[in-house]
Amino acid sequence: MKLKDFFTMGGKSDYVKVDDKNRFYYMLQQMQSNRWKITVIILFLFFFIIAGINSAVFFHVTIAESWKELLLILLGAFVGNLNKVVDYWFTSEDRDKMLIQKVDEEDGVSLTNTLNNE
Repeated sequence: MKLKDFFTMGGKSDYVKVDDKNRFYYMLQQMQSNRWKITVIILFLFFFIIAGINSAVFFHVTIAESWKELLLILLGAFVGNLNKVVDYWFTSEDRDKMLIQKVDEEDGVSLTNTLNNE
């Protein structure tokens, strides 16, 4: 897979015709795919920053004070993004529950209940 294809969601820029019966399922798949991509990008960048800091310490690289501040600000920003990623994957959202319920209802039978406060 090319990097350009990864960022353009597999090169799918055209409208995709989806059966009315499967439209919520398709939307759920697209949302999950986009969330996985965002998660991978954020984790890669976070670990890249950490690896850069660790390699600079390991090789005794002298870093100017202004660059240290910039690096720490960048690290703090990505810690916030990493926190959002962890919150998404380990907490449940009502919007996602509603979408999953719509997917279940496409065949006329509801298998989930969004009223549960688990």
